[in-house]
Formats: sequence, structure tokens, C-alpha cells
Amino acid sequence: MTEETTVSTEPFTEPVPDPFWVGLVDDAATFPPGDAPLAAALTTYADRAGAAARLVRSFVVHDTDLPQVPPGTPVSVVLTGGAGQVLGPAQLCARRGLPVAGLEIALRDVDDPAGNARRVVAAVDAARGEGVLDEDTSVFVELPAGDPTYSWLAAADEVAAAELRLKLRTGGLDPDAFPTPERLAAWIDAALDRELAFKCTAGLHRALPHVDADGCTHHGFLTVLAATRVAFDGGSPDDVVATLRRDDATDLLALDLAGARRWFTSFGSCSIDEPLADLREMVSL
Repeated sequence: MTEETTVSTEPFTEPVPDPFWVGLVDDAATFPPGDAPLAAALTTYADRAGAAARLVRSFVVHDTDLPQVPPGTPVSVVLTGGAGQVLGPAQLCARRGLPVAGLEIALRDVDDPAGNARRVVAAVDAARGEGVLDEDTSVFVELPAGDPTYSWLAAADEVAAAELRLKLRTGGLDPDAFPTPERLAAWIDAALDRELAFKCTAGLHRALPHVDADGCTHHGFLTVLAATRVAFDGGSPDDVVATLRRDDATDLLALDLAGARRWFTSFGSCSIDEPLADLREMVSL
């Protein structure tokens, strides 16, 4: 695998690596458990400045809400339908002048996820062929939750062959929606083994693992990023699991987390204040 690092260039200076946290979060304020009204969420997104604005990569929106999003807003579009839903939202974004940071689509055929993935690939190719979806627009495919079985891995193979990306669900509204460290480590390993970049969704509001008031054990975005670095560097599955369980940021921050962003690109969060607050305690923003 070849590693690439995003760089930020300022006038009259040599390019330097971006801090690991730049563009790390996609603003999913309208999604559970935040459930913010769309108009209020869009206002908050547009009003951000400074470190908060640099932290946020895009505004996450259902395809059905695209008509209400102001032109020029970078969007990550969550498709509410299957493969047949790819073309329409891509056309709408092109017409309305909405920069597409990514399309996100969940595979719904649990009996044949690889076949479902092939249908998604065909739909993405058709949208790109019609010129409504740029070749370099990221498409994130969410595989069925569960351990990476043969059928799961076969679907990941299809995603990799088409140079799309994975979307890993790291939480939800009940404890069963949160993958164990062992399962999440296996997903990360499968992604890296196929040179697949991925984003995460749900549950990563804080930097380190924690248990919330409902008894849900959350992963931390810092530990997921560090675990990705450890896995990329050849760490064993046990090493990756141990990293996901870490609750002290000191050693994690010593890793090349900016380099790990080549693979773990971002995570969706209904809260921007929580990850921002944690980062401000750990690094200089």
C-alpha cells in the first residue's frame, strides 16, 4: 500500500501536512440522536468559523432534503433508496450547484451483498458516464452490520475493485448497534487489506471510548484513527483491539495520525461541539 498525506499550502511557505483533525468530521446534526431541524442545522453549519470550520468537512443530508440546501454547501448525501437512487440525487446536486463531498449508500440485500454491491457500482458508473457525478467524488458503501463473513468480504472486494469506499457503522441508538473492538478491528483490517478508504458513522462523538447514560459503550474517534495507524503499520489484530480500548490520549497522539487519514477519512457526528471540545483539551487548535 502507498501512503498519501493531504497537505495544506499557504503563500510563501513550503507545503506542510495538515493537522490530523482538519476535515475529520461530517456535520450530521439532523440525524439521530441530534435530530436538529434542517434549517437550524444549515444556519449553524454556515456560521462556523476558525477551528470549528476547519474541523468540519461537509454537511450530511438525506437525498430527500437536497432541495432545501443552499447552493454552494458541500454535502455528503445519504441515499434513502438502493442503487436506483444514485442518478437522481447526483443530477439534482449538479443542477443546484451543490458540491458533492460524497455519496453514501447502504447495501440492503443481506442475502447477496456482493450482487448488491455490483448494482451500486453499475449505478455509480452510469452517473459518472452522464457527467453528473465527478470521477473523483467519493462513494461510500455501507455493508451489512456483522462480522466480516465470506459474503461480507466478497462485497468488500466489489467495492475495492470499483475504487469506491466503505462506510463503517460504529454506533446507533441501542447497545447492539455498537460493534465490539474485535469486530471493528476486523473491519479495519479488511479495509486496509483491500486498500479501501473508509468513513465511520454514528457513536464517535468523543475522542476516547466511554459508556453513555444509556449503557452504550462508544468507540472514540481518536482510538479508531490510532487503530487504523497501528493496523497500517503491521500491528497484530490484538494490537489493533488494544488500541481501540485505550482511554489515554498521550501515546495515541504520538502516532502519525495525519497519515492515517489516508484511510480513515472522516466520521459523521450529530454533535460538532463534543469532538471540538475534546480536541481543544488535547491539541492546539
